[in-house]
Amino acid sequence: MASHRDLLEVATRAARNAAGFIGASARPDTATWDRKARNDFATDVDRGAERMIADVLLAGAPGSAIVGEELTPTGPTGNRSAAQPPNRSTVTWVVDPLDGTTNFLHGYPAYAVSIGAVVGGELVVGVVVDVLRDLTYRAAAGEGAWCDDRRLRVSSITEPALALMGTGFPFKAPASERIDEYLGQFRQVLHATSGVRRAGSAALDFAHVAEGRLDGFWEIGLAPWDVAAGILLVREAGGVVTDFAGGPSRAAHGDFVAGNPAMHRWLLGVVRGAAAP
Repeated sequence: MASHRDLLEVATRAARNAAGFIGASARPDTATWDRKARNDFATDVDRGAERMIADVLLAGAPGSAIVGEELTPTGPTGNRSAAQPPNRSTVTWVVDPLDGTTNFLHGYPAYAVSIGAVVGGELVVGVVVDVLRDLTYRAAAGEGAWCDDRRLRVSSITEPALALMGTGFPFKAPASERIDEYLGQFRQVLHATSGVRRAGSAALDFAHVAEGRLDGFWEIGLAPWDVAAGILLVREAGGVVTDFAGGPSRAAHGDFVAGNPAMHRWLLGVVRGAAAP
């Protein structure tokens, strides 16, 4: 079994290779967009980036498995999540080759490559590359979180009125069926904080919480490849990530709340229906 540092090196190389490919790719013509579902698209750029990533990961960690949005999609009712590989000693890579595909298709400057590694059901490595800003966010379990050579720490803000929150809209089924629940959460957060931002890339949202740019983040109905790397980044930067019930989050389909410890506590209270004292 490769060490966490070895896996981090492999994941970083794979993510940066893919980011270079995406950054050099032209925006595909609308006639070539593959509509996977309502408001959910894929293109040859997504698929090409994931093939590049798979080649590097499988060569760098022989015998490992890959769960990726384009190659191996599993719906919310699927039988196996990224945190439950067939052999619990196997390295399972959880890959989003282009998180923020709709942003990429429209030239909106917020999209990333995200790679997480799971061993024994636990996240051990996470890498997120901001394609346009050429920033590499990386973390290994027990070794901290970094942006390039800069150590990351979550923010120190403890008052909601001073906080900037990130979010994602539940725009894809089945999460879209919970829009009224989400709007109730959004209303409370918007009224109590200094602002709410929605960039359209959960991987970057988690990275920005880890970096202290956002004080908290929440979203309904994310997939394993959306969150695998970001969960570890936030935790290793001193933050907290849970599901809406307050239980520990893992790389699986679900609802997520992240933030520095104080803002996570407050935000969790909001999404559960009552603001924390």
